[in-house]
Amino acid sequence: METSPAHDSVAVRRRNLGLVLRYVAEHGPCARTEIAVATGLSHASVTTLVADLTARGLLREDGVLNSGGRGRPRRLLRMVPRRAVTVAVQISAEQLRVAVADLAGTIVWQDAVPHHSAAGVPATMADAVATAVRRAEAAAPPGAELVRVAVAMAGPVADDDAQTVLVAPDFGWLRPVRLRALIAARLPGRTCPIDVINDANAAALAEYHAQPRRSRGVVYIAAGTGIGGGVVLDGRIHTGSHGIAGEPGHMPVAIDGPPCACGAHGCLVGYAGPEALLTAAGLGDLLRRNGLGPAADQLTRALDRGDERARAAADLAGRALGTAILSITALLDIDEVILGGTLAQWFPWLEPSIRHQLAGRQALVPDIEPAVTPARLGTDATLLGVIEFARRAALADPATVPRSVPIPNRSALPAS
Repeated sequence: METSPAHDSVAVRRRNLGLVLRYVAEHGPCARTEIAVATGLSHASVTTLVADLTARGLLREDGVLNSGGRGRPRRLLRMVPRRAVTVAVQISAEQLRVAVADLAGTIVWQDAVPHHSAAGVPATMADAVATAVRRAEAAAPPGAELVRVAVAMAGPVADDDAQTVLVAPDFGWLRPVRLRALIAARLPGRTCPIDVINDANAAALAEYHAQPRRSRGVVYIAAGTGIGGGVVLDGRIHTGSHGIAGEPGHMPVAIDGPPCACGAHGCLVGYAGPEALLTAAGLGDLLRRNGLGPAADQLTRALDRGDERARAAADLAGRALGTAILSITALLDIDEVILGGTLAQWFPWLEPSIRHQLAGRQALVPDIEPAVTPARLGTDATLLGVIEFARRAALADPATVPRSVPIPNRSALPAS
């Protein structure tokens, strides 16, 4: 169906509102002239858009800057971060982590609660998430508008209008689930957008922003119950054609390797996944009896004291990771690979084998070797990534915040 010129005009205005607000959020306080130069918008357009954002309570003037010349002093603009908030929800095996954050990404409230979701019954998870969102909304600062809800979920999330969770075996979801629709149905009367994203993609976004040097392209590989990950290019999550890019655990690293549950052979998870690595180190029974945390800590102690079986298991996992990284960098030409979860915990013992695998290509083309680093954020990575995802989405569409005052007449708008 063709769109009308009026519809196109509204869409362009919404996009430009986001363009201005994002610039002030990242570079403020700044003057209207600076915004116009940086965004390519005309000075008149910037003046009108700033007036709109000010009427919504998202911008305010914050003093003047006198250049010392003959020109008029420039009025500086600053974002008002507490005017709007987002709610981020991280779904894990047993609990929900929930946070309210303002437009600067500052957390103003957070909590963790058990979800008691029944395995294989997505509706019970949607009930728990909706309850958590209502509690978070009640905890928001007075006068703040809820403009976005983002939910991170284990399992691939399709890039469709429904943001369908394709499968989530850890929760017994063996068929596609329209989780966003289930949550929205339990939050009647709320008009703010709801997003569902993959939890490893969220963690990748957070780790990207946590690195001291801002790479153009990053691949995140994390081990938890299996191996997941994400791809971040130019600060944005790259999800591929169907929304499921960034699943390194099922990259084949050996043609004649062991069979994998995904139907292939020789997948990375079969060598570097926690279950595979711990079993190879002789700690499989401990993993099944006490869970991942105690088993992972025991392996760390074994590696530290030089246990031969543990070191051999780490060497094999490191070689498999190095092989996967070679394939990833050849395909994507990324700057950095970040290892998270238990891979970060075991990084000192994995790194030598990874480097050995990369050495041949480094000798041939030394200038394009990717940095391989441990993750920095630990268990907070996913929640921080969901917060950042929601914040960026909110800044991109500030029209979701209602105007609190009328827009002044064009003739009354400041010219600086």
